[in-house]
Amino acid sequence: MLQTGLTSITFRQLSVDEIIELAAKAELNGIEWGSDVHVPQGELELAAEVRAKTEAAGLTVCSYGSYYRCTEASGEMTDFLETAQALGAPAIRVWAGDKGSEDADQAYRDEVAERLRRMVHAAKELDITIALEYHGGTLTDTQASAHQLLKEVGLPELKLYWQPRTCGTFEGDIPELKAALPHMSHVHCFHWGANGWQDRHALADGIAPWTEYLKLIRQAEGDRYIIFEFVKDDQPEQLLEDAKVLKQLISESN
Repeated sequence: MLQTGLTSITFRQLSVDEIIELAAKAELNGIEWGSDVHVPQGELELAAEVRAKTEAAGLTVCSYGSYYRCTEASGEMTDFLETAQALGAPAIRVWAGDKGSEDADQAYRDEVAERLRRMVHAAKELDITIALEYHGGTLTDTQASAHQLLKEVGLPELKLYWQPRTCGTFEGDIPELKAALPHMSHVHCFHWGANGWQDRHALADGIAPWTEYLKLIRQAEGDRYIIFEFVKDDQPEQLLEDAKVLKQLISESN
């Protein structure tokens, strides 16, 4: 089953209550709460409060969007795990280091892989999934590097968050998506132009590619959320329009 969600960092300028209200108004199913503004790691009482508010609005906490980079400099993974547990998040999104694959030697890859391995084991004890975001400037910046990292970690419990490549192409996204299907956790949804995140468009302008993405995503086993990440002009009203489009596309992909 495909459900709809919103990552809170889409609207960093809004409060927790405003984001919950907006997600409910858009008739989405869940919220991915971010660690950078709305639910910082280590603030367990706040995390529990946000969970209660989210569930009271009829929404689920679909994941915890952490900015843990799986390096020594990124701090203790325990803070993120405990926060996700208090938040009731079944998954934690992490970044694979702070270097792109071309700049990373094997020693660096080994460090990131070892921290990921430890985090996956610890999260499993809490019934939480760890998933890597496809992102530039990290070890998931190419399909080859992302899948090499999965092999280096060597744990099938480690998953991938797929999203279209920044400044990528539809023709390039399709093989990456097909390769990611067996490892897929959730998906970030947006429609950007050739200039990436600074070139944001309404989802209605991306019906053609997202129709094909969703057809492929349907082929992956299990349930997952299609989560909005960024909208045109950062406007809440745009989310309402995009949500209508996404729900229609999901319906048609059945």
